[in-house]
Amino acid sequence: MSRRNATGGTAATNAAVFGEVLRHYREAAGLTQQELAGKIPCDRSQVARVEAGTRVPHGNFAKKCDELLATGGVLLKMWGKIDWYPEVGHPDWFQRRADMDAVAVALREYQNQVVPGLLQTEDYARALFSRVAIGEDVEERVRARLSRQQRFLAEDGPLYVAVLDESCLRNVVGSSAVMRDQCAHLLAVGRRPNIRVQVAPAHLAELVRPDTSMSLIKLPDGHEWVYSESLNSGHFNDDPAVYARHSQTYDVLRADALSARESASLISEALEGYGHHGQERPQHGDVDQEQLQRRQRRQLHRGGPRFPRRRPRS
Repeated sequence: MSRRNATGGTAATNAAVFGEVLRHYREAAGLTQQELAGKIPCDRSQVARVEAGTRVPHGNFAKKCDELLATGGVLLKMWGKIDWYPEVGHPDWFQRRADMDAVAVALREYQNQVVPGLLQTEDYARALFSRVAIGEDVEERVRARLSRQQRFLAEDGPLYVAVLDESCLRNVVGSSAVMRDQCAHLLAVGRRPNIRVQVAPAHLAELVRPDTSMSLIKLPDGHEWVYSESLNSGHFNDDPAVYARHSQTYDVLRADALSARESASLISEALEGYGHHGQERPQHGDVDQEQLQRRQRRQLHRGGPRFPRRRPRS
């Protein structure tokens, strides 16, 4: 999706118009917000906030609403034309990476400890930034992070492969509810044709994992970069020998990690551990995959430690 310069007011108006159109089709279909949310599925609050123009929907949300409300694809077309984040500011040290994300033709990432920014939910990102910032600064950082996701979540988004260390699923950010929704989001985006999410499980000690999180970025001109971070600093390297070495490490890790389906099984297990209250339901055509995941969960438990299910505190 192209990014355009606009004023904050224009973006707010676009979001509000999208919400009004969604409300129009929902009411014409005779559905309440709760009923539509149950069919998507998602929380009722998400539908309410999108209709109010205070939450940016993902493309798959718009597509699902089109299908449920028989709009003829109106909502997804609108979603693709709206510049949801016209005015965002990235930290100076990160701007170069954000510019690369805006044009990259392929991105491969390894992440430990926390979920990669391109796969974070709004609430997860907010909880993460709340550790180091307050007030409007948090919201600005959240908007900037979410702005990078839209291109990869678009129908024709570039290839994005993420290998997550299992610590990303086990380290609690925000609350059990935030983690539950984050796991559900990983399952949803992992079904997209251009995105694959794989997990490097903790019990496979023989896996050769990079020393730190890293990104392998391919630009339209064929130029390839290795990107990593330290505290408030981004590091870029385009030395072919360095890229080849890290690329080989990544490819071996990806081959030895769980497959996308096996990873979905482990993510589902983590989701249930955080207290699953029905937000994530198998979609049409996913019943056989869900059955496969259930079998794989039992197999994974035989090969590694069983994690206790975590329940949200009252």
